[in-house]
Amino acid sequence: MADLIHIDSAADDRLADYRDLRDVQLRKHLESEHGLFVAEGEKVVRRAVEAGYRPRSFLMAERWLDGLGDVLASSEAPCYVTSEALAEQVTGFHVHRGALASLERRPLPSVDEVLAGARSVLVLEDLVDHTNVGAVFRSGAALGFDAVLLAPRCADPLYRRSIKVGMGAVFSLPWTRVPDWSEALPMLSERGFTTVALTLSADSVPITEAVAGVDRLALVLGSEGHGLSTRWEQAADRRAVIPMSAGIDSLNVAAASAVACYVASSR
Repeated sequence: MADLIHIDSAADDRLADYRDLRDVQLRKHLESEHGLFVAEGEKVVRRAVEAGYRPRSFLMAERWLDGLGDVLASSEAPCYVTSEALAEQVTGFHVHRGALASLERRPLPSVDEVLAGARSVLVLEDLVDHTNVGAVFRSGAALGFDAVLLAPRCADPLYRRSIKVGMGAVFSLPWTRVPDWSEALPMLSERGFTTVALTLSADSVPITEAVAGVDRLALVLGSEGHGLSTRWEQAADRRAVIPMSAGIDSLNVAAASAVACYVASSR
């Protein structure tokens, strides 16, 4: 069972994993160096532990102990108990969901492991906003996709904000990064997937038409600013668009992913 350790100083070194959680650059360096990530909220913490991620520690206010009592009972990691005001001082924001956990990252699986048995896959190129990455994972998990592949420069799905927005979908949806970015789509085609790029290309067809009759589908989404690179756009087997009206040509990538995943799930 986790030891309950009461802490009353924000300067306590045992809270280092939780310090300045809103500083993205600092967190990238710290989490990469120490091989950790932080989960926020009772449901998300529970999902992370149930998915097999090993806790380094927990941080929570007294009133949240009962809600995660079974999780704490199954762990040997320390649980740091603080006031909500001190937790806010350490993390840099109001921890309104009450519970945080620092967990150990695991080595990323190979592309072959992630694709084994998969029929519907999301492929993300250079999405740099953690909120969008989390939202795409949530849509994929909710609408029956089996896996996610990310280009090397995509934002971290295990960053706290990504996990929170995705409601822990990153723990249930297999994912990894594609090491050879330039050959990612041909690699999927060779494995029997039909790659469908969501793009405003001149030869794009409505998404319903693009996914019709497709067995193994790889739905390809591009970055928030410029969309897909020319290389990925041209390498895709098909190009698709979500038909728009009122003079609007596109949706935010998170919204577009939800629409496209819904259409793909009913193919």
